[in-house]
Amino acid sequence: MNTTTNPAPGGPGKFSPWTSGAKTGIGRALNAGSHLSFTIGKGVVNEVYFPREDTACIRQCGFVVTGGAGFFSDECTDASQRGGMIQPGIPFYALENECRRGKEVYYRLRKDIFADPQRVTLLQRVRFQRGDKNKHRLSLYVFVTPHLHNSGAQNDAWVGEYKGVTMLFAAGGGIVLAMACDIGWSERTVGFIGTSEGLADLRANGRLTAQYDSAGQGNVQLCAAPALPQDAEEFMLAIGFGNTADGAAHQARSSLLGGFAAAKKLYIGEWSGWQRHVWKKGAKRTAKGRYLKESTAVLCISESRSYPGGIIASLAIPWGEVQGINEGMGYHLVWPRDLVESAWGFLALGANADALRILNYIFATQDADGHWPQNMWLDGCADLTGLQLDQVALPILLLDSCHQEGLISKSQWKRYGPGLRKAVDFILQHGPMTEQDRWEQQAGLSVFTVATEVAALVAAGALFEDLGDDATAALCRCVADDWNGQIEDWTYVRDTEAAKRYGVEGYYVRINPMLAPIQEVKDRNLAIRHRYRDAETPIGEVISGDALALVRFGLRRPDDPRILNTIKVIDGELKHDLPAGPCWRRFTKDAYGEDDAGHPFVHSGCGRCWPLLTGERAHYEIAAGNLKTAVTLFRTMEGLSHQGLLPEQVWDGDDLPQQNLYRGRYTGSAMPLTWAQAEYLKLAVSIRRKKIFDMPVHTRDRYLGGKK
Repeated sequence: MNTTTNPAPGGPGKFSPWTSGAKTGIGRALNAGSHLSFTIGKGVVNEVYFPREDTACIRQCGFVVTGGAGFFSDECTDASQRGGMIQPGIPFYALENECRRGKEVYYRLRKDIFADPQRVTLLQRVRFQRGDKNKHRLSLYVFVTPHLHNSGAQNDAWVGEYKGVTMLFAAGGGIVLAMACDIGWSERTVGFIGTSEGLADLRANGRLTAQYDSAGQGNVQLCAAPALPQDAEEFMLAIGFGNTADGAAHQARSSLLGGFAAAKKLYIGEWSGWQRHVWKKGAKRTAKGRYLKESTAVLCISESRSYPGGIIASLAIPWGEVQGINEGMGYHLVWPRDLVESAWGFLALGANADALRILNYIFATQDADGHWPQNMWLDGCADLTGLQLDQVALPILLLDSCHQEGLISKSQWKRYGPGLRKAVDFILQHGPMTEQDRWEQQAGLSVFTVATEVAALVAAGALFEDLGDDATAALCRCVADDWNGQIEDWTYVRDTEAAKRYGVEGYYVRINPMLAPIQEVKDRNLAIRHRYRDAETPIGEVISGDALALVRFGLRRPDDPRILNTIKVIDGELKHDLPAGPCWRRFTKDAYGEDDAGHPFVHSGCGRCWPLLTGERAHYEIAAGNLKTAVTLFRTMEGLSHQGLLPEQVWDGDDLPQQNLYRGRYTGSAMPLTWAQAEYLKLAVSIRRKKIFDMPVHTRDRYLGGKK
């Protein structure tokens, strides 16, 4: 197949980063014949994942247009972009990118983007419309930057044939892609990034002055011109994947032969059927929301086909445009915390089978000593190894939730019982202090983590009682009561500068890094991760919204004066009023985000507002009986999204158009975030029920004195 005679010079080429973590679209087919997921950002395809959702294979696939008088236009940076899903919750994307010079339209690109439901192929139907004045001198080129098997540094690329059809190929890490066009190619080349790539040639010369047949190993790029006659506008582009060149080429060729219409009909039909199934129950459980179907689609797309129940945090690499290949693999891994939140999202909708798949996945990936990794690849292999005890407690609470819903039979308890016991033993041995809080940055007594530990132990007490183990049940409750009784000694600080500022006698701190009363250590410094200037702040002056977990998990009443005091301080320190409504930062002096100039996060920055925290605040308002406020915050979450996709962070400074940052809109961190989408779904259910969906019944009854 590879008959190269003209190799590209300049290997291995220059380093090729990823793209922004802000995805304006994600998708995949539901059919079992497809093992491919894709993302969209700035009007073009960027990361494509194969054969698993934790394995990125493409950095970007986009189009450029060239013409006379040095005209060069990249649709990603030189055109306006619009479009999205063609129907709510159906991830088939219709996009239009338009390039203007003043009032003159130079070209329009209309693209339909989806995955072939029966094959491992990304499909794009492209309509290229030239402006009237430029009809005969504009040329269209497509380029692909492979990053096969999560790496762009060791790829090979070549031009070859499959059954007499010319295609462009790339291989790396045991994965091969093949790019084909239904009208063939008039020009094609492969080269090394920064030295012999086609894109740089086009930018400099307006055409491909050099057409190479091979490049590798290194950072490579594919570039080609569809053989469009002057009077033609439409063609199909197919990128097939496989473990061999023939296999990838077969996928691409078969998809082109199968055609656009049949693949589109099956893709949309399967998604429509799935949404109908979910919302047959879900519609009766939720308040009316603009983006409910989009949220369920995100959770579904993010679930592994190879490892059912495994949902990655996001199909994104935060600030990927500046992140090195080996500086972490972004968010396309599994965090047990995010996974439990996703399960609760499904459970809230009555999608019990989906929730049980997640429960099974969680206990299948539990380590032998009872804990779960900080995060892990889909096969359960740990990536980051920090210990976060909320990620041991939350699976217990999910197990109890499924039990409360009547989803676990007596025979199944025999299978879950050992995992439950190991998780409880681990918490008893290692709690209440955690090596890392839920923000993965600080060791100590985190009010959020302690709240989950207490709730998990109380729930485990009820579960062990059902299993006939009264001694373990009593132990769990005894420890839970002891820890719950010490929360204020550990984390409720008094007589600080912040307390004086807001006229309160005290408040819950973000974290106490020492197993000692907070009043004794409040003036000691806490080093805040990622913050280089003014990094150390007195422990007692670091505030977060994590104290709301005491209400969320049924440990404190919403009208507890200590909670009300803390909310005053939270709002004064962390709340930002954005165009869509209020949103909150994570904690004092958070440094995980773009800096004030809008530069992408690299080791240090300034943490921005998180939409999921608006959802957490709305849940508090429901507990407090402020349903109208909760509904307003529900609408705020919708306004903070991009067409229903909720970002990890939104920009809370003044507009910076040159950085593509606008007040109240997504940053380059990660979008969509499955945790945020699940919070939105749970909030819709909680509003309908007028009570918090995921508040554990056992802590509510034990510490709040009955139903609330």
